[in-house]
Amino acid sequence: MLHKTQGIVFRLTNYSETSIIVTIFTGAFGLQSYIVNGVRGKSKKTTLALYQPLTLLDLVVYHKENASILRIKDVKCVHPYQHIPHDFKKSAIALFLNEVINKTVKEQTHAHELCEFLIQSFISLDWLEKNIENFHLIFLIRLSQHLGFRPTSVNELSGGWVTSDEEEKIISALLVSGYSSTIIMSRVQRKNILDILLRFYAVHSENFGEVKSLSVLREIIQ
Repeated sequence: MLHKTQGIVFRLTNYSETSIIVTIFTGAFGLQSYIVNGVRGKSKKTTLALYQPLTLLDLVVYHKENASILRIKDVKCVHPYQHIPHDFKKSAIALFLNEVINKTVKEQTHAHELCEFLIQSFISLDWLEKNIENFHLIFLIRLSQHLGFRPTSVNELSGGWVTSDEEEKIISALLVSGYSSTIIMSRVQRKNILDILLRFYAVHSENFGEVKSLSVLREIIQ
């Protein structure tokens, strides 16, 4: 049966010589895998670009309960990124956040709200002109709400780890901030707060493990 839905690409895997299997988080059905035939090759670069990680899509899909791999009837890009591919900071943040959502977003409940949050967040990152360096911190806090474990206080987030009074004030501000909010912090404070957030995620997300793109993020975000 055909359904219309929006979605965000999480990852793709090559399958046979010309096909891929793409994993998309959809508003209608949560996390789904689709096989797309005939999209690999020199003449298919434009089509293949639609299935790169974090691409935001309008989809018409075939859906069958309990099917492991499905098919897409029609697809178009909701928002072609204007700045993320060309901005080192935004690209590093996007790479990092894509790895985090691949590790944590697994449930199908509240799929519509979570999909809408992801789509609007990455559109915001694309257009954001200032305070870019704090985007990933605010994103992680807001994502945790959709995953069911948003912290309500600094102590809940820090989990007993020692933080300075200044970092506690910054965390308090982050808990209620939007992406465009101006929050002043040093590189060391930003690193420490991100470490706290990642420990928090590791406690609440099964098999969270190492975030491999973290080193790239830290090298670029000052």
